Amino acid sequence: MTAISAVSAEPAPILRGRFYWARFLHRVFVALMYLFILCPLIVVVWLSFFKDAILYFPPSGYTLKWYTKAWANQAFADGFVFSLQVALLAAVCGVVIGMLAAVGISRYRFRGAGAVNTLLLSPLLVPGIVAGVAIYLFYLGAENFFNMDIVGTYGGLVVAHVCLTIPWTVKLVTASMSGLDPSIEEAARNLGANGRVALLRITLPMLRPAIVASALFSFVVSFENLELSLSLVGPGHTTLPIAIMQYLEFTLDPTIAVVATVQIVLLGMVMLVTDRFVKLSQVV
Repeated sequence: MTAISAVSAEPAPILRGRFYWARFLHRVFVALMYLFILCPLIVVVWLSFFKDAILYFPPSGYTLKWYTKAWANQAFADGFVFSLQVALLAAVCGVVIGMLAAVGISRYRFRGAGAVNTLLLSPLLVPGIVAGVAIYLFYLGAENFFNMDIVGTYGGLVVAHVCLTIPWTVKLVTASMSGLDPSIEEAARNLGANGRVALLRITLPMLRPAIVASALFSFVVSFENLELSLSLVGPGHTTLPIAIMQYLEFTLDPTIAVVATVQIVLLGMVMLVTDRFVKLSQVV
């Protein structure tokens, strides 16, 4: 028995060694994939500190003067504030409308529910430049019909961005609602809660992670949008992506990398805060 047990226990160190090397190679592969994904962001942040106005490798030195120049550029400052306002308003409106639409599609069965869901998700299938031209032409027709200005107005731009944000909310909230147990709402109604109370106190708290994620995606999509905004902004107003594009028409220096770095930091902070909020809501 002793010899048999010794023979059977002998391969254990070999197996542990193989598992160790397998785990090691797996971690190396994952680290390389993360590095490959983050490499463009790292390079952009690195370029923002280059001393030379003409970009080339290796740089002759590093400086912070481009951050001062970007801050002093009024077009970037105004574009940042304007994009922030549009993105926040579009995200709020899109999340509210998309959440109500997703709840209606998921909880209430009616004829044409699939067609409505497809219609709400259709902006994800249309290229941005095509959608921008289509909305621009639609606004021109609406202007002639209602005899009022729509193209180039703040309201017209926000409405167009809301059309971009609604599909993300519908998609995420619908997917989240498919995993909820309807018996929880039924139990609340059996205890005397009406539909509105059950929605506000039962359904929405369970959908909090999906709603927060929808708000994040909506904000990012609206803030970074160029194609749709290009034909809808009015004179004297411009979004940050358009300001960057106009700057690149005449100048190519690290100032653009500075503006991109600020966007990366801002959106990264939003994602970290949102991820933390979603995890805390799931624990609670």
